[in-house]
Amino acid sequence: MTGFSDALKTLQHAGEFAGSAAAELMEKLADTLKGEADTLRNGTELDPVDLPRDLYAHEHAQTEWWYYTGHVETESQKRFGFELVFFKRRTDLDRFGIVPLRLLGNPIFFAHFALTDLAGKEFRYAHRKSSNGLFDYPAAASPSHFYLRLGEWSVRESHGCHILKASMNGDVNIEASLKPVKAPILNGAMRDGVSLKDEGQASRYFSFTRMEVDGDLTIGGQTEHVSGSAWMDREFGTWTATDKQKGWDWFSIQLDHDSELMIYQLRDGEDRVSEYSNGVFVSPDGQQTYLEREMFTLTPVGYWKSPRSGATYPSGWKVEIPSLAISLEVDPVMEEQELDTRGTTMIVYWEGACRVSGRVGGSNVAGSAYIELVGYDRSHENPNLAHFLMGNHFESD
Repeated sequence: MTGFSDALKTLQHAGEFAGSAAAELMEKLADTLKGEADTLRNGTELDPVDLPRDLYAHEHAQTEWWYYTGHVETESQKRFGFELVFFKRRTDLDRFGIVPLRLLGNPIFFAHFALTDLAGKEFRYAHRKSSNGLFDYPAAASPSHFYLRLGEWSVRESHGCHILKASMNGDVNIEASLKPVKAPILNGAMRDGVSLKDEGQASRYFSFTRMEVDGDLTIGGQTEHVSGSAWMDREFGTWTATDKQKGWDWFSIQLDHDSELMIYQLRDGEDRVSEYSNGVFVSPDGQQTYLEREMFTLTPVGYWKSPRSGATYPSGWKVEIPSLAISLEVDPVMEEQELDTRGTTMIVYWEGACRVSGRVGGSNVAGSAYIELVGYDRSHENPNLAHFLMGNHFESD
């Protein structure tokens, strides 16, 4: 969502030249019709994560998301990767030029769903948004229990499991139960879930690094049982998108000896890696080792240029953590896993299923990963209002 914030910031700057009197008039109109804007800061921004409460939605968080990625196999041994993410954005502080965004909706809900077919080398995705308007999908995020909905897409908790449902194009449908098999990790340098992004700017961030998947996948009328492993990231808060947050590279790695590795590096406007980048390694028995920026390196070994957006992304990485004797190679299962969500969250990004091989502590390992690459396409710096207003739903072919 950094791209979404950057896009709105660009439009706000443009609005400064439209005249302060007009902007003030629009603000008064928004106050009358929608109520006065909240600061979305109530002094809790640096409070530690509180579970299970922080799994649920937050009324005063400007931005929050619930992010699932996973790797599953069907009974006929077909393999797939999937991504399902729900976003909620309070729009009190956002503007399109001189127009307060809360006139269009507050909050606005977004969701992305993607499926990667490893054998067929096919990538499909869909994205949608809703402000619960007259022609919108019904959307909800409960602050009292774990329940998310955008149209027929949903996530809820039942007996300790996360129940996911999503579909696209009328011929792809997933319904799955995800059972955490390890305790959630609290990310951030203080190990309490407070994740600093710059001086004075932070989110709360925690992860379920291994979840057992049991469910059904339907493609083209053919339904098969699937099983596998998933990862869930939960992040929320109110923070300002500074120059140190122009993009990021995020890795969730699950190794076949039951350890996991999460690393992310924030990048500034010159693609320099921020000192606020970090990560965590989770051993098979659940022990957590936190990683400061200087403890790891992420080195691209190749690049891929998207024929759709023209953006060039790193494609293939070397991951080195000398203090833990970790050396891994992470390679996409296919290069074309780019999502163009300019009609909803206003960004173009790459997120895809990857294979992992290498060594940990002197032993050979293999595994699976998901990588998210944000900020290599900069189209959100020149956002299109018409695309945003009309793009409440998209499904790839």
